Amino acid sequence: MDRFGLCAWVLGIVSVIAGCGADDSSVSDGKGGTGGSGVASTAATGTGATATGSSATSGTSGAGGSSSGSGGSSGAGSLPEGDTGIAAKHPGDIGIETDPAVIFADGFEDDSLPADLNRKWDAVYQNQDIRIATETGNVYRGSKALEFTVPQQNAELSNATDKVLTQERDVLFLRYYSKFQPPFDVVGSSHNGSSISAHYFINGQATPGVPADGTNKFLANLEDWRGDVATPSPGPLNIYLYHPEQRSQWGDHFFPPGTVLPNSSQPFAFGPDFKSRPDVTPELDRWYCYEYMVQANTPGQRNGRIAFWLDGKLLADFPNLRLRDVDTLKIDRFGLSFHIGSNPAGATKKWYDNVVAASSYIGPVFGP
Repeated sequence: MDRFGLCAWVLGIVSVIAGCGADDSSVSDGKGGTGGSGVASTAATGTGATATGSSATSGTSGAGGSSSGSGGSSGAGSLPEGDTGIAAKHPGDIGIETDPAVIFADGFEDDSLPADLNRKWDAVYQNQDIRIATETGNVYRGSKALEFTVPQQNAELSNATDKVLTQERDVLFLRYYSKFQPPFDVVGSSHNGSSISAHYFINGQATPGVPADGTNKFLANLEDWRGDVATPSPGPLNIYLYHPEQRSQWGDHFFPPGTVLPNSSQPFAFGPDFKSRPDVTPELDRWYCYEYMVQANTPGQRNGRIAFWLDGKLLADFPNLRLRDVDTLKIDRFGLSFHIGSNPAGATKKWYDNVVAASSYIGPVFGP
């Protein structure tokens, strides 16, 4: 039986450990694999990240939503793009934390040491591999940024910062700037972006291989996946998802064209509003604005939705999703991560800056 791989967060006293296994063509041992041809067939062949897909499909309603209520829109309506979000009202992100739609904001300007992150974040893992960067090239805006390092090693490792929401929500938008240090030469397991989850870390449900069942949890990561050495690094952007209809107990990967792994030859029921878009692989050593939205469905309806943007351009929109069967299952956590299942090629770094979480579209930092 085809299995894509092990991908789940396990909380420990001093670390968060995540594993991600093989793709369509191989069997995972639960601790990372070399991958195969499943993702490579849909990966972008160039190094740029200039997507050629057009904007979102039109529909009858948008995808915003309040922090309470049933969540989910009645249809896959058009989504905003570019400088049409919260950031446009706060040039340079100055004062963006005061916007009524903003839940959290951190440009790391008040931090000097990894321990300082605890003032805003509720969980920080691998302090020894975290640094507050001040070099001009490693800071997107202001004078500081968050730096994660993964040393050269064959063992699994996760750097992470997580925020627990005081008010659980049906809809969350998460925006941040990030760049990879070249060469990023990780194949297989790598959670190298961000995470939005609902009850995923409650009562041990982050145990690897415990599927989402509609009542216990869901998780959506925005990350790059490189399934084999032929795929340009860091691999195409995708949503890694634990959901009630997941094909593997280890979770699924959703790619912009509509490819879902494992079992990529089997179509997923994204509904009539789904629009296929090309895969995009970001360049290394380049700052990008990443943003994604997770919108929980109304229980009993397929109106859940996940979408993501790069530099304000909509790259993927997955409608018609079932993420939960009970309305008490709400988003309660988000975070940043830099995980590897194995990193034998050499130490590597990733930087984050200008993190904002909100109840509506944020968009790139506005202005010079």
